[in-house]
Amino acid sequence: MENTGNVKIFTFYYQPGPVVNTPDCYVPVLCGQTEKFAATGFAGDNTGDNISEKNKYYSELTGIYWAWKNQQPDIVGTCHYRRYFTLYEGNFGLKLKRALYYLAGIGKKRHGLIYTSINGKWESRILAEPEIKNLLGSYDAIFPARRKLKYSVEKHYKRYHNLADLHLAGQIISELSPGYSGSFSSVMNQNRIYANNMFVMNWEKFNLLAGWLFPILFEFEKRVELENYTGYQQRILGFLSERLITTWVFHQRLNVKELPLIYFKKLKTK
Repeated sequence: MENTGNVKIFTFYYQPGPVVNTPDCYVPVLCGQTEKFAATGFAGDNTGDNISEKNKYYSELTGIYWAWKNQQPDIVGTCHYRRYFTLYEGNFGLKLKRALYYLAGIGKKRHGLIYTSINGKWESRILAEPEIKNLLGSYDAIFPARRKLKYSVEKHYKRYHNLADLHLAGQIISELSPGYSGSFSSVMNQNRIYANNMFVMNWEKFNLLAGWLFPILFEFEKRVELENYTGYQQRILGFLSERLITTWVFHQRLNVKELPLIYFKKLKTK
């Protein structure tokens, strides 16, 4: 049976910029707006109960937290200003290009991504409300195609971040949600991850996810000195949440529909 009710897909921006022509259910949200100026046409993540001031550490999670605390659509989703879900699998030319990616050794990096600089052609292929409702009539949630890593999730994290942070997150899980420790260990030994903190699900599941995720992240924040993280590593909570959300999905045994993402690679904010 098709899902009914209102749908909101929150599209997270980091500063005002070009807005993709999306279906009506998409809501552009300017994250970290407490440190920026108000922008016409954008919702801000700095109203009501919010953590907007922590955006440089939490990345799009400040928008996710704001949606959790201040919105309550029947179906909620998240995406980025350049990344959008699609049902389109591609024509022969696109499939050939993907095959060439693998021959060139970049297939894993681009798995599940459709890179394009042609906005108008692809805007009509962004996942729309009727498609979302239809999919959630058969699946528990929609996520991006899992990213294929060259190494295990743990080894991959060690190559690009501080492994002690991942271990600390595991320790906090064992304290706050001990039933998830086995799932966390299993995910760390796999080589697949749901990246980008993007998803679509009904409100009840989203409320469960956020209610599990944010207490872990807030406890992590208490035990580290965030000001010691600089540059790329400042987005520490965003990096950790990708691993944690993957753990939550694995533990919940959700029936997930994985979709490719359209990536408007030349659509950049100023």
